[in-house]
Amino acid sequence: MKFTPKIFNSHPKTDGVFFGGIKRILGFKPKDLSIYKKAFLHRSLNKRDGLGNPMNYERLEFLGDALLGTVISKHLYQEVPGGDEGYLTKMRSKIVSRKHLNELGKDLNLLKLVESRIPKSHFGENIYGNVFEALIGAIYLDKGYDQCERFIYERVIDPYVDIEQLEGKVISYKSLVIEWCQKQKKEFHYEVYEDTGNDELKHFAVKLTIDNRIMAKARATSKKKAEEKASKRAYYALQDKIESN
Repeated sequence: MKFTPKIFNSHPKTDGVFFGGIKRILGFKPKDLSIYKKAFLHRSLNKRDGLGNPMNYERLEFLGDALLGTVISKHLYQEVPGGDEGYLTKMRSKIVSRKHLNELGKDLNLLKLVESRIPKSHFGENIYGNVFEALIGAIYLDKGYDQCERFIYERVIDPYVDIEQLEGKVISYKSLVIEWCQKQKKEFHYEVYEDTGNDELKHFAVKLTIDNRIMAKARATSKKKAEEKASKRAYYALQDKIESN
């Protein structure tokens, strides 16, 4: 008589923690766990598949970004029938902004599942949004478009998308300040100046000058962030003038 052992758990013990964690995030059982594992592999591991192709979250991130944009676009198209192309594009940008996606990734505690050779404390903020998009790509490959769309509605649209609120949300203070300066024919310059800070992580110091007058200064971990921070300060200093035009 041939004995067939009973399989109590189809997932190896080494997959148990990951399987439990990803199931809690998804709200359903994953079918192909290997796809989700790839969504949490950082390129620093330098892993490759049997054909020598790189294995990390970046390709899934590309796919997830496209899917997220498609579902959000469909939602806005249906919810705002009077919105023209420019309006719809602007609203979609607000919903899928890097800052918003980073917040979503943090809320889901995605960094906990990321495998990397780099200490997690060294990652920038964008890791959260990147992995969130990769997760969406993995859901699509594992469960198809309908399940992917449901996940985006449950995790993004239903809890966070409020059309009226988004209409008043600023995407980029830098864009607003530059647009105002150009309309008013004012000269403006963003200049990186010497930073004597003793932070362990490198910071950039930026000053924004408008018509030879320093309007704001700011420091951040990247030049782009410092410029946006300085722009925000300048915007509020000039708010009455900017909003009256």
